[in-house]
Amino acid sequence: MNYVKSPVLDPRLPAGRARLVHALLALGAVALLIRAFYLQAVEKDFLIGKGEARYERVIEIPATRGRILDRHGEVLAVSTPVKSVWAIPEDARLTPAQQRQLARLIELDERELARRLASERDFVYLKRQISPELAERVAQLQLPGIHLANEYRRYYPAGEVTAHVLGFTGADDIGLEGIELAFQSQLAGKAGSRRVIKDRRGRIVEDVESLRPPQDGRDIVLALDTRIQYLAYARLKEAVSEHRARAGAIVVLDAKTGEVLALAGIPSFNPNKRSELAGAPLRNRAITDTYEPGSTFKPFTVALALEEGRVRFDTPIQTAPGRLSIGPATISDAHPHGLLSVAQVIQKSSNVGAAKIALDLPAEKMWAMFAALGFGKPVGIGFPGEATGRLRPWKRWRPIEQATMAYGHGISVSLLQLARAYQVFARDGDYLPLSLTRIEGTPPAGARVFSPDTAREMRKMLEMAVEAGGTAPRAQVAGYRVAGKTGTAHKLEGGAYANKYVSSFVGFAPASDPRLIVAVMIDEPSAGRYYGGEVAAPVFSQVMAQALRLYGVPPDAPAAPLKQAAMQSAREGA
Repeated sequence: MNYVKSPVLDPRLPAGRARLVHALLALGAVALLIRAFYLQAVEKDFLIGKGEARYERVIEIPATRGRILDRHGEVLAVSTPVKSVWAIPEDARLTPAQQRQLARLIELDERELARRLASERDFVYLKRQISPELAERVAQLQLPGIHLANEYRRYYPAGEVTAHVLGFTGADDIGLEGIELAFQSQLAGKAGSRRVIKDRRGRIVEDVESLRPPQDGRDIVLALDTRIQYLAYARLKEAVSEHRARAGAIVVLDAKTGEVLALAGIPSFNPNKRSELAGAPLRNRAITDTYEPGSTFKPFTVALALEEGRVRFDTPIQTAPGRLSIGPATISDAHPHGLLSVAQVIQKSSNVGAAKIALDLPAEKMWAMFAALGFGKPVGIGFPGEATGRLRPWKRWRPIEQATMAYGHGISVSLLQLARAYQVFARDGDYLPLSLTRIEGTPPAGARVFSPDTAREMRKMLEMAVEAGGTAPRAQVAGYRVAGKTGTAHKLEGGAYANKYVSSFVGFAPASDPRLIVAVMIDEPSAGRYYGGEVAAPVFSQVMAQALRLYGVPPDAPAAPLKQAAMQSAREGA
């Protein structure tokens, strides 16, 4: 057999089959060309995106948070650069010894560290906001999958002294309380971004381009005067400790501008220690807490009676026998006084006299006056958690309620509301809106409540309350005429008045041309004394004396020493 001639061994394909193979190869080549053109010309973004996803990243560039400054430019809050330790769990293949070493260094429980490194996420934080020195020690370990990131941590130089005003930020540098929260949008700024190339271990190997530059936050200049803030905080803290009180608060206002120069509360907290940011110390008692103001409310009732022409400065009011019955209830004076002038009702702080004056006024006008002074609504300074207080509609008042409101029971206010309202006496019958930030230029117009004549008459009465024979000689300031009013109110607990007190004093100086207003509240003094003239008035005196001298306010009275006899009258209370 001729095997060479066998068709099976013939190397040549049949003509038809060869053409088929050539056609298939040509079609395949055309298909590949079409596919290549489609991917590279039509769907190129898809391929580019897939490639970039493997090596290119857009990272955020944090903006520096704006500083908070006092009125003189002293820094109260600033963001400092820190590092954070983070990991790519898939890459973080650490030996047990490496895990123990890292856990000890960043002060993290070994089991918690192991749990985080076992996460299925692409990114986990191990420790936020560590010092640059500690970050360098972490970097020296050169552990796989463990990286450092730049962040900022908020620092408060004054610590607990300014804590209730400034508040604090969280780990992400976002305001959570106080000024930090109220001015979050201005302080925060806007983060930027840039495109970078990273290697498999997440390290940046090339900076490609800046996409958006960061916009740093704006600085906030407060009306706060750090010198007066330190002074007010220290004196308040001493008083709370001396009288074994539950808490206390103090507010200092500029009577000329409505600026808040100081605002402090006890107990306080250190915003630099985030582990302690919880519980009652966080409450800004001057703004978020309310209380019954007691006799510090009497001047408003008397001022309305003067304004309405119901009484004059020397109108006699019979307060004997020191009690007044209204239905089943009885109003009493701490010390019976007999026949008093209207001015002496304020000077001696007679509940009976104030109640009789109130009952001669229309309830609707009393309510309108309280509302015009801002009671029953927020102060409006933009501070988070502002209290509104309690002011019931006048149509629901009973005679006993109208009478007790005259001396600050049956109504609740915040200390800041009360300090603002006292502007009507420190000024000529009007009050300015309060401001936590420094006012540049002319202050806004005030809201008038009383006539200038009424305001001047009330200033005389409030001066008498601080003189010998009044309830607050301990509020006197050597060299200055002082005007103010004490308050001693039972606390309301479970719908009944308990044997606990809130002691307060609100006043201003110099009385001839008031510059500063200081309001003090001491909650539940328990060391034996509780009258406002004994507990709160001395704090007022100490703060006012030093603040007036700091501001160079000229004295308007002879600098005579306080008389011991005058001090005895403080025990008459409010």
